[in-house]
Amino acid sequence: MTTSYFSIILFFICIITFILQLIIPGFTDLFILNLSALYGFQIWRFLTAIFLHGSLLHLMYNMFALLLFGFILENKIGSRNFLIVFLSSGIIANLIAVNYYPSSLGASGAIYGILGCLTILNPFMAVWVFGIIVPMFIAAIIWILGDVLGVFGFGEQGIGNIAHLSGIFIGFLFGFLFIKYKTKKQRTKKILIPNDYVKTWEEKYLR
Repeated sequence: MTTSYFSIILFFICIITFILQLIIPGFTDLFILNLSALYGFQIWRFLTAIFLHGSLLHLMYNMFALLLFGFILENKIGSRNFLIVFLSSGIIANLIAVNYYPSSLGASGAIYGILGCLTILNPFMAVWVFGIIVPMFIAAIIWILGDVLGVFGFGEQGIGNIAHLSGIFIGFLFGFLFIKYKTKKQRTKKILIPNDYVKTWEEKYLR
């Protein structure tokens, strides 16, 4: 399993993109997710919006999670699979979010996909949430409850709670797929027996 550290590459892509947002007028409007993605057939927005951020704080939160959890997941499932989880979760979250928000941006849907996948693969990994250390699956429950409350108007406004929920459930699905694939691979793995052992066994018992 090769590791190319796409988590770090994606981190720098987001940083560079945010700098471009700051220095190039209209840059964000060209790539943000809005109804133009649907009615204007500007489908690139489902992808490009993942790498945009609305503020420095928004960027910092997402990049911290990307480096921490992304690095762990990438080392666990490999770079190619990690990239599939990140992009698929982000794009599918955006496909759902565009039906609920006039515009949205950020890597949160993709990062929640990472969190969801990691929750299934390593549910008892200790993480720090709201000042306490809890298992990963408890943290996931807390994050889900927070976003469910956000959907119904409780909590901070302007957060893409539906995108978060979409991303984490896509991550759950990937986690189950990886477990199923690993189990199937272990069942079908061939056991190699050295020729010398076979020859010795034949001479001893088949004469």
